Amino acid sequence: MTEPQLAGLAPRAALRAVRAQLEAAGVPDAGFDARELYRLAAGRDPRLDAAPLPAAAAARLAALTARRCAREPLQYIAGQWDFLDFTLAVGPGVLCPRADSEIVCETALELLRAAARPDPAVLDLCAGTGCLGLGVKRFYPGARVTCVENSPAALGYLYRNAAGALPGAAVDVCEADVLAAWRAWPAGSADLILSNPPYLTAAEMAALQPETAREPACALDGGPDGLAFYRCLTGPWQRVLRPGGWLVLEIGCAQRQAVLALGRQNGWVNAACRRDYGGNDRVIALQKPE
Repeated sequence: MTEPQLAGLAPRAALRAVRAQLEAAGVPDAGFDARELYRLAAGRDPRLDAAPLPAAAAARLAALTARRCAREPLQYIAGQWDFLDFTLAVGPGVLCPRADSEIVCETALELLRAAARPDPAVLDLCAGTGCLGLGVKRFYPGARVTCVENSPAALGYLYRNAAGALPGAAVDVCEADVLAAWRAWPAGSADLILSNPPYLTAAEMAALQPETAREPACALDGGPDGLAFYRCLTGPWQRVLRPGGWLVLEIGCAQRQAVLALGRQNGWVNAACRRDYGGNDRVIALQKPE
């Protein structure tokens, strides 16, 4: 698809052309992506637009469509993405925020509200963009949130989001390796820990969709069985929580039994699993004994 082919087309005709090209490239949800690319290129919602596509916007749309046909994630092309009711900076080198992760925030918020502590200490481990920690801060403003990340590329986005994603509110950022940082963290200092750790198995890493393969392997690879980070989070990180504190984990849809078993082995109590809005197992909550 080239600029001359798109220039002067009515919005709906341009959308059809872009959608057809995306479908031919095997892009999932081609209709949604076509609308988003149009908005990025033209600065207008195609469903509310009637004017023919100007040449400059057509050139931008052609370039964006080529990138998406090469299976670059739409989030990277946009440079930002919505999570809950705020917008995050995102791009190459950081895991794309996903709607499935919103249920992790919802679970953490319910637990914090039930505990009714005015200023709970919350850790977001393997934070990436900071979506989970920022989600807690957005809806529990009194929380003292620290986002922990080790990837230099991801940290660039995390610092931007920590300072600017929520007007008037900020979270702290700590550069550290989650698999080792528990040694330096004060015992009993956190009220809640939440994390979306790398959890794909070696077999899953070898069969990634093209878009996911563009995301950083360090944010995806959970070791041969996908459980390397869960062993650490349910094991030594327990000392960092106060008695009665909670660990809230995003999991892969087939990891419920394995992560619950790790919880039992390490003495956690009141374990629960929650599904996402697609009906898949998505969150494990574990409580440290009082």
